[in-house]
Amino acid sequence: MTTLALGPEWLSPDYLIETFSLPGILLIVFAESGLFAFLPGDSLLFTAGLFVAQGEYISQPLWLVCTLIVLAAVIGDQVGYMIGKFFGPKLFSRPNSKLFKQENLEKAHEFMEKYGPKAIVLARFVPIVRTFAPIVAGAGRMKYRTFLTYNVIGGVAWGTGVTLAGYWLGQIELIRTNVEAILVLIVVVSVVPIAIEYLRERKKKKRAAAAAPAAPQQQYQQPQYPVMDDATTQLRRVDPYQQPQQPQQYEQPQQQYQQPYAQQYPQGYGQQPYGDQQGGQYPYDQGR
Repeated sequence: MTTLALGPEWLSPDYLIETFSLPGILLIVFAESGLFAFLPGDSLLFTAGLFVAQGEYISQPLWLVCTLIVLAAVIGDQVGYMIGKFFGPKLFSRPNSKLFKQENLEKAHEFMEKYGPKAIVLARFVPIVRTFAPIVAGAGRMKYRTFLTYNVIGGVAWGTGVTLAGYWLGQIELIRTNVEAILVLIVVVSVVPIAIEYLRERKKKKRAAAAAPAAPQQQYQQPQYPVMDDATTQLRRVDPYQQPQQPQQYEQPQQQYQQPYAQQYPQGYGQQPYGDQQGGQYPYDQGR
């Protein structure tokens, strides 16, 4: 089978499956779920289902493939949750790099704010967002039991749903005889939404920069990270640098205590030690 040429060879779903088989699929699913945003994603699972139906490159039965994919997805999200829980504020204040973009974290944050805990399930089907959603959930201190529940539901729906779709479609004669064309279509469908979103965000940034050029700098200086509101199970933004005002009442008793002495003895205390040499300085010494 010819390897797809719509990007780097190592990102091609059929190349990954031909080279690494099921272990490679599980590793990528694990990493994409909570560590790095890989391109294959949905197309990789769909292609895996096609190859299982064809009986090529993957020798394991369908039920085992789906089970292992679900486990890899759930464990990957768990790792992402722990990363967000322990390193969340640092991630939200971290500058951009080749492997990390603040805009991706912000997209996941907005997605979580909009849909709440069920975003853990929905994010499975949204490229890039599914990588950062568990990190945002951990940073927002979403209850672990709640996260685990939605994580398992999302892992089962995504891992089995996309794989089974590829398996069932792979049994159709038209698709089975045109697997390479189907793989090209899968990759195109996967890339187009990402490209559209990239162009949209780029246009949005240009407009924002023209309207308020100082806004990006302020946003970096005052990063905000999410916290979970237990009452509404929604994430809300909190400024980590915002500190409550300290009350000024602690110094007031000391000022009130010192003021009468300053008024009674404006020249201060004498330099000589207390004793007979200070006689007559205080009222009760007069007449002695």
